[in-house]
Amino acid sequence: MIDVVVFDLDGTLVDSHQDLAFAANALVVELGGTGVSEAAVVKMVGEGAAVLVRRALTASGLDPDTPGALDRFLTIYDTCLLDRTRPYPGMVETLERLQPLARLAVLTNKPQHHTDRLLEALDLRRYFVQALGGDTAQGRKPDPTGLTALIGAAGAVPAAGMLVGDSWVDAETARRGGTRFCFAEYGFGSVPPAGLREGELRIRDFEELQALLAAGLGV
Repeated sequence: MIDVVVFDLDGTLVDSHQDLAFAANALVVELGGTGVSEAAVVKMVGEGAAVLVRRALTASGLDPDTPGALDRFLTIYDTCLLDRTRPYPGMVETLERLQPLARLAVLTNKPQHHTDRLLEALDLRRYFVQALGGDTAQGRKPDPTGLTALIGAAGAVPAAGMLVGDSWVDAETARRGGTRFCFAEYGFGSVPPAGLREGELRIRDFEELQALLAAGLGV
């Protein structure tokens, strides 16, 4: 039985790749570098803004330790956060169906400020009992502290939870936290290098997620 479903944000609930790529490239060009493709930026997402910035600068031939680069990226991203970012098709319908059946939460490595703005502006916040960003006291994934805290706050134990995410970071977080994992292959990331483990699930779209969670929720 699944009591709590915790979702990753970028690449799982929302498709934010265009806005992230725009902000990363705006930073790179501002610093005198050559922009990188959207596809390249997508592969840099998942481990937090600081890692994304370092990867973008490195790929552009710039110093990854450029002073002030992270703060400047966050400022730029704040201006374009909602330009083209949208929920994935079928996601809202899935949340509507799941909300009466289980407690839902968000765990992301995105800064809390941007997480809150996105969820509010896209009218998604109402579905979740809590949302934790990567710059909170609970730390960043794959540290499972945030996942454990979300599940505990919902009055459940790890074995009754599931983390849905699109990267090895999410898989590792679930494993360390002792909870189930569902890989969203439509997202930004890729399966862990060693592949999924026995009992770990994968979905191609939200229709499959609905069916999977309905079964797990006893619907």
